[in-house]
Amino acid sequence: MRILLAEDDPKTGKWLREAMKAEGWAVDHLTDGALALSAARMAPYDAAVVDVMMPGRDGLGFVAELRKSGQSLPVLLISARGGVDDRVVGLDAGADDYLPKPFAIQELLARVRALSRRSPVVAEQILRCGDLVFDVSRHSFRRGTREVPLTSREFAILEVLMKNAGRVCSRSMLLEKVWDFHFDPGSNIVDVYLRRLRLKIDAPQEKKLLHAIRGAGYVLKEET
Repeated sequence: MRILLAEDDPKTGKWLREAMKAEGWAVDHLTDGALALSAARMAPYDAAVVDVMMPGRDGLGFVAELRKSGQSLPVLLISARGGVDDRVVGLDAGADDYLPKPFAIQELLARVRALSRRSPVVAEQILRCGDLVFDVSRHSFRRGTREVPLTSREFAILEVLMKNAGRVCSRSMLLEKVWDFHFDPGSNIVDVYLRRLRLKIDAPQEKKLLHAIRGAGYVLKEET
């Protein structure tokens, strides 16, 4: 799952982000409500966890604006305000669930899983680069008629490259998108994974799609 987390408290945000990532979820963590609202409008998320007290735009404003624009993204509001009236206000604003702080992380994860099951089915979407096909709805890659077997990390990397086909993706960009943090600049972890991907995607094929750009990063494109 891909989760939008809007929490401005550093300790709480880190705790929630790490717990979600341990579940195997991709997490985009923002600390400003206005930026979180922009992200929710631009990217497909399975659910959002949003703190009520946020700079830029608070959680109530976030969910109200989201619903006003017609989006049905499932939203779990979290707040230190746990009174009945507070929960009613949050749910009336358009939230799907409301969890008062402090809470057990297991309960929050269970509530997010429940919300994600309510998400509408994503319309079929196909992305192509040459004969490499990314079926978004089926969560699969094919090169010609051959399905490409990928680990979860390889899949995440190739998804970023496919969505940016024709544009160079730097190593730092891939680290931020896939690993969600800044890695040691001296690490070669991106190059290790890209070598594996090139073997899986290009080795059996005459035409190569995944190219290393010296000093810049990697790009997915058809050879001319």
